[in-house]
Amino acid sequence: MPEIPTERIRNFSIIAHIDHGKSTLADRLLEYTGTVTQREMQEQLLDDMDLERERGITIKARSVSMDYHHEGVDYQLNLIDTPGHVDFQYEVSRALACCEGALLLVDAFQGVEAQTVANAYSAMEHELEIIPVINKIDLKHQRADEVALEMEQSLGIDPTDAVRCSAKTGIGIEALVDKIVKRVPPPDGDPAAKLQAMVFDSHYDEFRGAITYVRVMNGTIKKGQKISFLRLGTTHEVLELGRFTPRQSPSKTLVAGQVGYLICNIKSLDDVNIGDTVSISGPHPAPPLQGYQEPKRMVYCGLYPSDGQDFSELREALSKLAVNDPSFDFEPESSDALGFGFRCGFLGLLHMEIVQQRLEQESDIDLVQTAPNVTYEITTKSGQELTIRRPQEVPDNGDIEEFRQPIVRVNLIQPEDYVGPVMKLCQERRGLQKNTEYLSAKRVMLTYDLPLAEVIYDLHDKIKSVTRGYGTMDYELVGYFPADLARVDMLVNGNRVDALSIICNRGDADRRGRAVVKKLKTEIDRHMFEIAVQAAIGSRVIARETVKAMRKNVTAKCYGGDISRKKKLWAKQKEGKKRMKSIGSVDIPQKAFMAILTTGDEG
Repeated sequence: MPEIPTERIRNFSIIAHIDHGKSTLADRLLEYTGTVTQREMQEQLLDDMDLERERGITIKARSVSMDYHHEGVDYQLNLIDTPGHVDFQYEVSRALACCEGALLLVDAFQGVEAQTVANAYSAMEHELEIIPVINKIDLKHQRADEVALEMEQSLGIDPTDAVRCSAKTGIGIEALVDKIVKRVPPPDGDPAAKLQAMVFDSHYDEFRGAITYVRVMNGTIKKGQKISFLRLGTTHEVLELGRFTPRQSPSKTLVAGQVGYLICNIKSLDDVNIGDTVSISGPHPAPPLQGYQEPKRMVYCGLYPSDGQDFSELREALSKLAVNDPSFDFEPESSDALGFGFRCGFLGLLHMEIVQQRLEQESDIDLVQTAPNVTYEITTKSGQELTIRRPQEVPDNGDIEEFRQPIVRVNLIQPEDYVGPVMKLCQERRGLQKNTEYLSAKRVMLTYDLPLAEVIYDLHDKIKSVTRGYGTMDYELVGYFPADLARVDMLVNGNRVDALSIICNRGDADRRGRAVVKKLKTEIDRHMFEIAVQAAIGSRVIARETVKAMRKNVTAKCYGGDISRKKKLWAKQKEGKKRMKSIGSVDIPQKAFMAILTTGDEG
């Protein structure tokens, strides 16, 4: 196909709340533009990861190029399909930086939801041309007119401007594509200028090395050309380049405004940095582009191989994953209870779950995961500033001047019937109400400031429960604020189990401590000696349970006779148990390490 001039390229993204039909709409666009034949078509074509298909969600942003003939003119439409879950907001922000327009997709029945609002503001910050789309108008219970008014109320979007379509049946797709061509501005880049290309993603291929995804901002990349990655200063030769249609289709050049991939025989995974700038190699490359903001990891947990022999395999698997997903990081750590492993940082709880599942499925490693915790900040009495990523790092109470926890602003959208239960739930979690806004006569948006630790454990599930599935939430970090916090240690047989320590509000410590020791009592098998399971703050024990010893009837063989014989045997048994207790070790089963999660608000 002849080279497309820059003014006929359209780069756009689809943004929406989870389950509003982004991936299905991408399927219809691929079908309508003839990019994929009917024979190759399958549902959610761009969600090609096993985990995405299994869970029915998009995890990685994917790009695809479509050639479209409109009114006698050829256009190239570059679409980046993005995830909808709050944990993958970083993927969305990277995708938006490569686009000039965005389709803001809203379900004709569910209406404006929490993530819709967050994504719309994100697109506005990137100064994108927003095309509102109301999807699923084929539903029997659709309420497109009300939804259009909700969009006007919450986002200031003209209700007559929205394209109404059905991604499932294909209604309105033609009008939508025409609107993309007319409304989304062409890219600004100059194909004749010095090369500047933004690295927005990458993945590792065992046979071809690192495959780098780029958006060309200025200039032209040609096959065989020498290019330089500016952040690391490395130089490589372009062996292959091309576009995604949606499979990799090689081409001779990529010009300003286009989105595509580069293969440069890069063997080391560390040579590709997301947000890096690719330019011509030589003494005078183009200036680097502004990269992405560093993602803020909010949740940390320990990942350990269940068999100590897999430590190096786990390191390799984590390295591969970190290249594909720069929002996740890891560093080695060791634990008395679990041996050698890694401390990993995630954007949220779903992100953590997905990374763990990808490790188990793609690398076939059996993992043990410690209870997740958020990052805290501490100022010590000596004036030192500490960032706490795990409970073991918290200094003694007497050394702490100020303990700060992350506070997030949570937007909760639900039908007005459920406002009471949602407010009660937020107040129980020490929430501070900031705002109440009616999106329509029956839908309300509540805004609360809540401690992140209270949000990540089970708030999402609880919101779904009290609103019968109709409530949605979205959150963003406000900052770190002082709070009355304490580290609660778990002692088993007098020894502290570092992997089970938790940080919580001092007012909740007794309840949380009691719940955890109760759970641990049921998880730890009975031994030949009595085991004390305790929760303590410093040296003060706040809860205790006892795992009774197994009893062996040592007097079974004494038929009658003098009682002193039995007493002698009992005394001997007692002495033996005492000795075993002092030298015996207690085996704690792996499932006990997840006990803390399920005791978030018991009792």
